[in-house]
Amino acid sequence: MLITILMQAALWIWFLGCTITYRIGKHLLVEGMGIKSAEFVVLCLYSAGLACFHLLQTAGKWIALAILTLWLVVQFFCHWYYTIFGASEAKLQGYNDCFKGTMRIFPVSDKRLVPDLYHIILHILIAANIVLCLV
Repeated sequence: MLITILMQAALWIWFLGCTITYRIGKHLLVEGMGIKSAEFVVLCLYSAGLACFHLLQTAGKWIALAILTLWLVVQFFCHWYYTIFGASEAKLQGYNDCFKGTMRIFPVSDKRLVPDLYHIILHILIAANIVLCLV
C-alpha cells in the first residue's frame, strides 16, 4: 500500500507541473497552463479519483482506475498515436512549437511526434498507477 500511495503522490506532484511551470535550473521541464486550463480540470479529476480510492474502498479503486484509464487513453491519442503512426505537418508543427523549449531525451523529428521528457515520465507514472490499481 505504501508504494501505491507514493506512486499516486508522485503522479499528482508531477502532473501539477501542467498547472505551474517546472524548471530544472535554467531548463524548462514543463510550462504550466494555469488553473483555467483543461490540465487543471484533469488534475482536479485525478484528485477526486484519489479521494475516492482512499475513502470508498472497492468502489473507489474502480473510480480511480476509470479516471486513470481515461487519462491514459487521452494521452495516447494526444501523443503516442502520432509517434507510432506519424502526424500531419500541421499537427507536428503545432506540437513542436508548443513544447519547443522543454527538456528532451530524444530529438525532435520532422516526420513523427516525439514526446518530451516530461510527457514520457507522465505517461509512465499514469501506467504504473493503473497497474497498482489492478493489484
